[in-house]
Amino acid sequence: MCGIVGAIGSRNITPVLVEGLKRLEYRGYDSCGVAVLQDGALRRSRSTQRVAELEAQAASEGISSTLGIAHTRWATHGAPAVHNAHPHFSHGPGADAATAKPGRVALVHNGIIENHEELRRELQAKGYVFLSQTDTEVIAHLVDHLYDGDLFAAVKAASQRLHGAYAIAVFHRDEPQRIIGARQGSPLVMGVGGADASERFLASDAMALAGVTDQIVYLEEGDVVDLQPGRHWIEHIAPGASEHVRVDAAERPVRTVTAHSGAVELGPYRHYMQKEIFEQPRAIADTLEGVEAITPTLFGADAASVFAQIDRVLILACGTSYYSGSTAKYWLESIAKIPTNVEIASEYRYRDSVPDARTLVVTISQSGETADTIAALKHARSLGMEQTLTICNVSTSAMVRECKLNYVTRAGVEIGVASTKAFTTQLAGLFLLTLTLAKLRGHLSPEDEAQHLKDLRHLPAALQAVLALEPQVVAWAEAFARKDNALFLGRGLHYPIGLEGALKLKEISYIHAEAYPAGELKHGPLALVTAEMPVVVVAPNDVLLEKLKSNMQEVKARGGELYVCADGDTHIQAEAGIHVIRMPEHYGALSPILHVVPLQLLAYHTACARGTDVDKPRNLAKSVTVE
Repeated sequence: MCGIVGAIGSRNITPVLVEGLKRLEYRGYDSCGVAVLQDGALRRSRSTQRVAELEAQAASEGISSTLGIAHTRWATHGAPAVHNAHPHFSHGPGADAATAKPGRVALVHNGIIENHEELRRELQAKGYVFLSQTDTEVIAHLVDHLYDGDLFAAVKAASQRLHGAYAIAVFHRDEPQRIIGARQGSPLVMGVGGADASERFLASDAMALAGVTDQIVYLEEGDVVDLQPGRHWIEHIAPGASEHVRVDAAERPVRTVTAHSGAVELGPYRHYMQKEIFEQPRAIADTLEGVEAITPTLFGADAASVFAQIDRVLILACGTSYYSGSTAKYWLESIAKIPTNVEIASEYRYRDSVPDARTLVVTISQSGETADTIAALKHARSLGMEQTLTICNVSTSAMVRECKLNYVTRAGVEIGVASTKAFTTQLAGLFLLTLTLAKLRGHLSPEDEAQHLKDLRHLPAALQAVLALEPQVVAWAEAFARKDNALFLGRGLHYPIGLEGALKLKEISYIHAEAYPAGELKHGPLALVTAEMPVVVVAPNDVLLEKLKSNMQEVKARGGELYVCADGDTHIQAEAGIHVIRMPEHYGALSPILHVVPLQLLAYHTACARGTDVDKPRNLAKSVTVE
C-alpha cells in the first residue's frame, strides 16, 4: 500500500521524487521520506507529516542530487514514527555502526516480508543493529551483508532469501550511477527518458511520473531491474528457479502511457472524493462507450469460447469491489439464470472449497493490484478453474495480465481512498457481463436487449439528476455528524448498496455503521434502534417495497429516526421521524447504480461536517497491495 519513487539522471531529481510522492500519497500517508546520494554520502529527510511538509523540510536541509529514492508509507510493521519511516539505511555491522560509520545502503519497500523475524535474527548474529521495528530494515541489512562490489548481484541474491510480497528500490554509496529495483507481488514500473533520454525512474504507479515521462515499462513478478544513466536492463527469476536470466527488451517493451497529470488536479472541488462522485456520469459514459450490442467480444476475442465452457460464476473481490460483486449476483441469477457465488478474496484462499472447472472466475478490483484478490485468483486457478475474467479500472495491471478475459472500466484515476466512481463503473461492467451471459444462455430477447441498452445509455443523464439532490443530502449530513452510530437497511438487490453506504460512512466519517437486510431487523438489530441511531433505508419501487415499508414502521414504532432514499412513485411520505429524498425516476434493474449515489454524498458531507480528512482517512490507504 506504500508508494515508491526512484530517479537517476543529470539534474537535481529531488523535486521529481517529491512530486511523485504527492501523486502517490493516496497509497499511504503514515510517514514519508526521501534519500539521495549527495557529495558521496547518503542523506535523507523523513517525516510523519504529509508530503507537502516533507518537501519544505527537504528544501531547508538542502537535499539535492542526481540520484535518489522516496517513499510514502502505510504502516504494517512498526508504528507510524520517524524511525520507522523509509528510506532505511544500512551502515554495516557493528554496535555503533549507525553513528560511527557512513551509510552504505539506502532502500525503500512496499509489501510484507513474511520471514523477516528469521532474517533479523540471522543478521543480528552477524552484528547488524536494527533501529526500527519494520520488516524493511531487514532487506537493507541483507543487501549490505550480501554486497561484494555489485549491487545488482546483491539485490538478486537478497531476493532469493525473501518470502512474501515486495517492490523495492535501492542504491549504494559506492555505486553513484546506479539504482536497482525488484518486484515480487507488489506493483513497480520503470520510466524511461524525461528531461533528457538518459533519465530513468521507478515508481509504484505510472501516475507518479505524470508530467515527467510517458514512456513506461511494466515490470513483471520476479524482475530485477538495473537503472543507470541512459540505459537499463532486466533479469527475471521464474517461480522455483535458482537463477535469474536476462530479459530481452522486446519482452518488457516501453509503452506510451497517457499522462494523468490533469486527472489528479482538484479543480473546483474541495476533495478528490467529491470530484470523483461528480465524475460518475462521465465515467459511466466512458465505460459504456462503443457498446452498440451485447456480444461476448466486449470481454475479449476469446470470450465466446470461454463462456461456452462455463456453468456457474465465482466472484472474488474485497471491500467495495466485493459489494459490487454481491449486487451482480442478483443480476446474474435473476437475468442470466446462472448460479453465482461471491467470495471475500482474503477468505477464499484459506478455506477448503469445492472447485468446478466449468466455473467462470470473475475478479473485481479498482487498481488491479489488490494482493488478496490476486492471491485468490491464483488459488482458484491452482484448483483447476482456468476460465478467468476481471473487471478492472487499470488496463496495465497485474489482474488484467493474469486473466484470460477482461472488461476495463474507464473511471479514470481514482485518488480518494473511499471508492466511488470505480464502484459504479464496476456495476456497469458487471451488468454487461450479465446481459452477455443471459443472451448466450437464451434468456435475453432482442426486445429486452434493446431496452437494457437504452437504459444503460440513459445512466449518465440519470446520474446527473441524482447528483442534483446534493443540497437535500447536506441537510441529512448535518444531523448525522452529531451521531456515533448508524444503521443501513436494504432488501434484495439493494442490500449490498446498504452495505456499501455503511462502509462509506465508516471509512471517512468514523461513525460506526452497519447494514442489514431489512427483513432481519427483528432478528437482533432492532435492539439497537433509538432516536440516537439514524436508520438509512434504500427504498426503490420493486417487489419488496411493501415488505420494506413494514420494516420502516418497526423502526418508527421504537423511536427510530428514518432517512429514506425512495423512488418517486413509492408513496413514502415525509413526516415526523421520517425524512425522505425522492429519486427522480425508477430505474429497474439498474437501480443500485443510482441509489448508491445519495449514500456516497451522505458519507462525504457527514465527514466534511465532522472535519475529518476525507481523501486520506486514518489507518487506510488506496490500492491494498498487502495481504
